[in-house]
Amino acid sequence: MSEFDPVIIAFVCNWCTYTAADLAGTSRLTYPPNVRLIRVMCTGMVDPQYVLKALLEGADAVLVSGCHPGDCHYINGNFKARRRIKLLKEILPRFGFDPQRLRLTWIGASDGVQFAGVMNDLVAQIRQLGPNQAKLQMVI
Repeated sequence: MSEFDPVIIAFVCNWCTYTAADLAGTSRLTYPPNVRLIRVMCTGMVDPQYVLKALLEGADAVLVSGCHPGDCHYINGNFKARRRIKLLKEILPRFGFDPQRLRLTWIGASDGVQFAGVMNDLVAQIRQLGPNQAKLQMVI
């Protein structure tokens, strides 16, 4: 049996985390290719519906990552994201999802090494959790 390869949707801030991802790539740092980046202008723009839709349609995990608190290009977008993620983690069990399938991180533009490390850690954690049950139900 082959090793489970999780699909991870990552909503990343244009100004910090996306730039860190680019830096990781140009620095030839490796991280699993099963992370799908979706660039948003700010993590404060990530609607909770996007996270739920990703999980309900079979993503094994969702990452929301942006500028460090206090460094947001839109003043308070990352604080808004932090509140939303906290609430989402509380309601995910009602939809049948483990809250560990959602992660919020702060990765600055110059943190390419941290970006690759977070991606590797997240993929390893989700491999331990196993496939998203919504994905399994869609196959049946």
